[in-house]
Amino acid sequence: MPDFIIGEHENITGIEKQAPDRVTDNKERNQYRELDNVIQEYTKKPGQLIGILHRAQEIFGYLPEEVQAYIANKTGIPVSEVNGVVTFYSLFSTEPKGKYEIKVCLGTACYVKGAQEIMNTLKENLKIDEGETTQDKLFTLQSTRCIGSCGLAPVLLANDDVYGEIAAKDVMNIIRDYQKGDKIES
Repeated sequence: MPDFIIGEHENITGIEKQAPDRVTDNKERNQYRELDNVIQEYTKKPGQLIGILHRAQEIFGYLPEEVQAYIANKTGIPVSEVNGVVTFYSLFSTEPKGKYEIKVCLGTACYVKGAQEIMNTLKENLKIDEGETTQDKLFTLQSTRCIGSCGLAPVLLANDDVYGEIAAKDVMNIIRDYQKGDKIES
């Protein structure tokens, strides 16, 4: 079987960007093959791009410029349009995220009950700022606005797990359990 080859693509951000000419890593090769299957599945559907991008993000974990360019090339959609959709919707990420996305609700109810102190504790202990990922790629720290759990304020999300009525002094216990691979049942 010939090497998996990815072609050239148009300019994304003012600097000529290309997907890699040759993908030599088996994992990456399999990811691109899976993406090819997704693109074939969605090609005949109207409004295909959002669905393709969702699935591509599931496959790669994020949407780097190379993946955006590849999608543009395979679908015939201008790369500027692909990039415009990716950067418009906050649910898409152009940066790798940690295994656990930690989101602190900073909506009004959570904020007045100490959510900012929780955020500060996480920043200090994880040694990252909001929007960043730890060096070990375990945690990405983000803030969010009201998640509809105001009765549990303040609220922290770890991926899809909701932790309510937490205090800044207790938040690192939750983090330590994720570091050990033990998930606290909320």
